Amino acid sequence: MSMDSDTSSQGGDHRSFRQITRDRLLFEMLRSTRKHSKSTWKVLIMDKLTVKIISCSCKMADITEEGVSLVEDLYKRRQPLPSLDAIYFIQPTKENIGMFLNDMSGRNPLYKKAYVFFSSPIQKELVTQIKKDSSVLPRIGALSEMNLEYFAIDSQGFTTDHERALEELFSENALDSHKYNACLNTMATRISTVFASMREFPRVHYRVAKTIDASVTTTLRDLVPTKLAAAVWNCLSKLKTSIPDYPQTETCELLIVDRSVDQIAPIIHEWTYDAMCHDLLCMDGNKYVHEVPSKNGSSTEKKDVLLEDHDPIWVELRHAHIADASERLHDKMSNFVSKNKAAQLQQARTGGEISNRDLQKMVQALPQYSDQIEKLSLHVEIAGKLNSIIREQGLRDVGQLEQDLVFGDAGTKELINFLRTQLGVSRENKLRLLMIYAAINPEKFESDKGEKLMQLAGLSTDDMIAVSNMRCLCGPDTKKSSGGGFTLKFDVHKKKHGLRKERTGEESTWALSRFYPVLEDLIEKLSKGELPKDEYYCMNDPSPSFHGLPMSSSVRTSPAHQPAHSMRSRRTGGTWARPRGSDDGYSSDSVLKHSSSDFKKLGQRIFVFIIGGATRSELRAVHKLTSKLKREVILGSSSLDDPPQFITKLKMMSVDELTLDDLQI
Repeated sequence: MSMDSDTSSQGGDHRSFRQITRDRLLFEMLRSTRKHSKSTWKVLIMDKLTVKIISCSCKMADITEEGVSLVEDLYKRRQPLPSLDAIYFIQPTKENIGMFLNDMSGRNPLYKKAYVFFSSPIQKELVTQIKKDSSVLPRIGALSEMNLEYFAIDSQGFTTDHERALEELFSENALDSHKYNACLNTMATRISTVFASMREFPRVHYRVAKTIDASVTTTLRDLVPTKLAAAVWNCLSKLKTSIPDYPQTETCELLIVDRSVDQIAPIIHEWTYDAMCHDLLCMDGNKYVHEVPSKNGSSTEKKDVLLEDHDPIWVELRHAHIADASERLHDKMSNFVSKNKAAQLQQARTGGEISNRDLQKMVQALPQYSDQIEKLSLHVEIAGKLNSIIREQGLRDVGQLEQDLVFGDAGTKELINFLRTQLGVSRENKLRLLMIYAAINPEKFESDKGEKLMQLAGLSTDDMIAVSNMRCLCGPDTKKSSGGGFTLKFDVHKKKHGLRKERTGEESTWALSRFYPVLEDLIEKLSKGELPKDEYYCMNDPSPSFHGLPMSSSVRTSPAHQPAHSMRSRRTGGTWARPRGSDDGYSSDSVLKHSSSDFKKLGQRIFVFIIGGATRSELRAVHKLTSKLKREVILGSSSLDDPPQFITKLKMMSVDELTLDDLQI
């Protein structure tokens, strides 16, 4: 199998992860067919998976520009176009090969010539099957392994599209070794194609199975990161021998963990603009339904908009706290009005503030500013909706208790009091509170205490199943002491019963922004060579002097893990307080100021893969750490989940007791 490439990520290629993915699809695949094809226009044929792959990175206009006049589904009946050449971008499965041979064999093939690109390595027997058909062979213009079978969901993020990974790998009923192994093997193949695309060969670190009690049997779910690391290593070993100019020595870091490293991140309310949009607005992926005035102005019509990188306001605000985003949008609107006479006239007519509807009407009155006003009115509408939901659902009180539980400032007493007094809080938000409590205090749910709490919260049967299934994601029992038999209750210095320590040097500039994902700590430790060796192994253990830092088997204290002096100001009032001129690394000013678009200045890349679903907070963390560490950090996962999706998946782990129709969110 041939695989051409014009660049390597080391020594000159400083494009971002998503840009490299896009360029490979457009140039290495589509444009490469121009060399030998006499056909100006071509048909692009894909299967369901490869359609999703290409749509994550390319627009239809990009594909058309590369000479594609028609995009077709491999499995739908297609009109013969014998004068045109076809480009096949497909998975190398037996069924797909069969469909391709049906298209191109015999006296009357559907297309003149076929350029075939496989998304991942193809088995030798399938290549033999293609070569056996003497009528097809002369009609093949290219037969190549693209090695691109992942979904670039962000400039620094990808998924392998394993939406049922929790159920297939971590469920107590995950005894079907076929599903378990098939899920891990496909996941490993897709992860390896990321490194094939990036021309990177990683040091593969992974979280090891760890049981405190030697008598406890290590389960299949404990071994998931270990097994995936071994499968990825196997795929990488093959890449080293099959891809020309592939690095033979390590060029980057890969850390493989599972969802048990942080059970709280997928459930807790995140207060950044991006996270709140996806959590509270019932969006379909990145699609938001925007109401705009109709052309006659008498009514409104619905318009689908994508909240993605092409929208500069979205890029600026997505990682900002919702209060910061709202404030900046207000400033942008005021700035626009102050510089535009027509807007000032509109303001004079309405006698004060310009409403979102006024802004939308101005799109029609001021066509030269239409794109600017449309985007501004879109985000003003979204921020307004989010702030309304926050007020209506009492989310500030919910968020305060969530974070107090996580940091050990609240416990059972405060939770019970909240459930008894806050009767207006929705069932879903009570469920999320109890799931956080269960993650911190799993022992409380081994007795009837947990059941009484769930009854007090008024949870449904399937809600209780979601709380119960949290135990399937329990990491090592850190509450037991490893020596002397003493537990925390014998400690004369009473410790807070929380899962997070305050991060020193990162004062919260907005209320409810204390929470950070565990992944942030892990990436910083990996960057410094300080991952605990008893918890994280390396498939290709680096030399002791790696990065010039002595490696120690003991856990060294990094700044994030030193004894914390609380530097936050507890804000429980009705305003979002922020000192002016602050820079917390999350605000839009900070994101722009520390933008890492100049990849030439960055060191070796860090890749992190989470089995069981990543979160918006973790995606935000990799953007922040890219600036902080001066190394491009790329987050991969089996899926990207918002809290409602994650809770549904936890319920589905007991799918034999439920059907999709029974689920309530």
